[in-house]
Amino acid sequence: MDENLAAIWLTLRLAATVTLVLLLVGTPIAWWLARTRAWFKGAIAAIVALPLVLPPTVLGFYLLLTMGPDGPIGALTQALGIGTLPFTFWGLVVASCFYSLPFVVQPLQNAFEAIGERPFEVAATLRAGPWDRFFTVALPLARPGFITAAILGFAHTVGEFGVVLMIGGNIPGVTRVVSVQLYDHVEALDYAQAHWLSGGLLFFSFVVLFSLYTFNRRASTSFGPGG
Repeated sequence: MDENLAAIWLTLRLAATVTLVLLLVGTPIAWWLARTRAWFKGAIAAIVALPLVLPPTVLGFYLLLTMGPDGPIGALTQALGIGTLPFTFWGLVVASCFYSLPFVVQPLQNAFEAIGERPFEVAATLRAGPWDRFFTVALPLARPGFITAAILGFAHTVGEFGVVLMIGGNIPGVTRVVSVQLYDHVEALDYAQAHWLSGGLLFFSFVVLFSLYTFNRRASTSFGPGG
C-alpha cells in the first residue's frame, strides 16, 4: 500500500508540474496558431498534434536518444552540469510535456479562435496595444478554454504509460508512476492491488470527464449568445 501511495503522489506531482509548464508554453503557441496566416501554419499544427497519432513508445524512444548522453539535449544538460534527464523526475516532465502538448494547445487554440475579431477591433479603437488586447481581452474571454486545457493536460498526464516507461523506467519514488505501478502488480499476479489502482483510475477518469462536460455545458450557456 505504501508503494501505491508513493506512486500516486509522484503521479499527481508530475501531472501538476506538466500542466503548469504546458499552460505557460502552450498559450503562446495556441495564440500564434489561432492568429497567424503563415503558409507553414499547417506544418506547425501537425507537429503539435503528432502525439495524438504517434505511438507513445516511438516518441519515448526518440526522446530517450535526444536526452541521452550522446544526444543534443543530453550533451547540453551535461555541459550545464545537470547530468542526463532520462530516468529522472524532470526527464518525465519533459517527455510528458511533449506527449500532452496537443491536449493543452488545441483547446486553447479553439478558445482563441472562437473570440473572433470584433472584440479586438473595439479594444484597438480604445487605443489598446497588442499586449493590452491579449491580457485584457483574449485571456478573460478564453477562460473556459484554459480550464478545459488544464483538466485535459492533467488527466492525460496521469494516464500516461508508454512514454514514462521509456524515459523513466521503473525507479520507486523517482519515476514509478501509477500506470507503471499497476503494470508491476499485474506482472506479479497481484490482482487485488491491481484492482485497487485500476478502480481508482477508472473513478478518476469518470469524474474528470463528467466535470469537463458539465463545465462545458454551463460555459456554453454563460458565454454563448445572450449569455
